Amino acid sequence: MVAQIWAPLEGSTLGPLLPSHISEFIVGIILAVLVWIVIAKKVVPTFEKMYAERADAIQGGMERAEKAQVEAEQALAQYRQQLSEAREEAARIREDAKNQGAQIVSEMRTQATNDAARIMAQARQQLDAEKASVLKELRGEIGGLATTLAGKIVGESLADDARTRNTVDRFIADLEAQADHQSDAPVGS
Repeated sequence: MVAQIWAPLEGSTLGPLLPSHISEFIVGIILAVLVWIVIAKKVVPTFEKMYAERADAIQGGMERAEKAQVEAEQALAQYRQQLSEAREEAARIREDAKNQGAQIVSEMRTQATNDAARIMAQARQQLDAEKASVLKELRGEIGGLATTLAGKIVGESLADDARTRNTVDRFIADLEAQADHQSDAPVGS
């Protein structure tokens, strides 16, 4: 039966592709099956393994790149937030410093005004005390001079100190009253 299948093919012009014996054909089929089995068992798994490793490496690289990009975006957002907070803090510090400066200036003005008022009050008190002392001294001297002058004019000694002092004081009071009356009068009259 093999001879009957093979017989019509003997006259064909397939050349070296057509085996001359059926045994060559069977051996060729067995060898093709063996090559297919070796390729399926050894070569294909190696290629599949290499393909999977490369796919994992590419996929892992892409995932790492995406993860790095997400981390970079988070770091950028955090940096921007910190920068914004730092700017707000700097503005707050400037505002506080400005307010404190204004407060210090105000306190120093108040203190300077109070010191000036205190110094002026002390100066007035000192002037009033000196004025009173000078007036007392002048009254005594004027009284003594007036008594001496009156004694020389009258020709007798005016030795009664109490009476003399009262007369001099009354005279000085009259002079002060006239001076006050003249300073209170309008300039045009």
